[in-house]
Amino acid sequence: MLISIVYILIVGMVFGCLCKKIKFPALFGMLTAGILLGPHVFDLIDSSILDISAEIRRIALIIILIRAGLKLSVSDLKKVGRPAVLMCFLPACFEIIGMILTAPKLLGISLLDAAIMGAVVGAVSPAVIVPKMINLIDNGYGIDKGIPQMILAGASVDDVFVIVMYTTFTSIAKGENVSWMSFAEIPVSIIVGIVVGLIAGFLIYLFFTKIHIRNTVKIMLVLCSSFVLVTLEDNFGEIVPFASLIGVMAMGLEIRRKSTDIAANLSLRFDKLWIIAEIFLFVLVGASVNIESAANSAFRSSILILAVLIFRMLGVYICLFGTKLHIKEKIFCMLAYTPKATVQAAIGGLPLAMGLGCGDIVLTVSVIAILLTAPLGAFAIDFTYKRFLNRTDGSKK
Repeated sequence: MLISIVYILIVGMVFGCLCKKIKFPALFGMLTAGILLGPHVFDLIDSSILDISAEIRRIALIIILIRAGLKLSVSDLKKVGRPAVLMCFLPACFEIIGMILTAPKLLGISLLDAAIMGAVVGAVSPAVIVPKMINLIDNGYGIDKGIPQMILAGASVDDVFVIVMYTTFTSIAKGENVSWMSFAEIPVSIIVGIVVGLIAGFLIYLFFTKIHIRNTVKIMLVLCSSFVLVTLEDNFGEIVPFASLIGVMAMGLEIRRKSTDIAANLSLRFDKLWIIAEIFLFVLVGASVNIESAANSAFRSSILILAVLIFRMLGVYICLFGTKLHIKEKIFCMLAYTPKATVQAAIGGLPLAMGLGCGDIVLTVSVIAILLTAPLGAFAIDFTYKRFLNRTDGSKK
């Protein structure tokens, strides 16, 4: 196992740096490293790591959501308002509709299979978007109109909505009864997640102000609190709907609201922790890619993904109606809301494991979506943000 960790960190870091040298997103290099190290190519990652790959990726996702919460401010979110709420579900709805309209014609699958595929592919990736938006906030790009804050908030809730839709469609495919209450659980889970996260953040703030401890211990306590929130959802989510990942971000948001100094110190150290977490996340996502399966229907799957992204970007554009954003800022938002990775890596193989007839093609399209949109979406953000967004004076150089 130890030598596998060495491979993941060193090869992932080297490939990421090489991509940066040629002005390509580092995550593309990490994904490539994962594909090469994974079981479908050189098979250099120990099976014990692959067995817990989903949990490691989950920890990395928790880290980036904590970072997002520590960077966000309540006043910024209030300025965004309605568009941020619409971004939580409308682009995903448009993408699922686009999949239902196009996938049966391109891949010859049923409408229900297309709906399942749309729910898997329809989630945007916090793993790609959150670090990029944090970088924009740190450097002052778009913050005058709340653009990165809006995208951060939308991306964190988007996944909750899409996973509920996925659960509903797969239940129908398995012949199970679907209650419309499952849709009502979406806002309930979001609200409960936010409330629990805010309470946890407030208690952590009180503890930090009453007891003097080292920043390293503070990091450990915040991480442990986040793990507890996620575990609560795993154990009691069927009893009380609870979006724990939103709770994690709300916890960081509350800490920042109570003390910007504490939030700044924590944020600095979580930024350093993310350097390692990022490598693990994207290398392990790459390791889950089956090259042979992806290659068999790569062309048609790529056309399909590009087609449904048009539907998604149309959804984003509608979310921005009535805002003060000019056309370049709207285009940036549309491009920034396209990357896929986290949810697709997590649930792309589940229909196959369930024995559904669409399992193979859903997995293949999920893999193609990651390989196509994660690097291209990240590249689009990096290429356009300085050109399309205003920069606020006094931000980092």
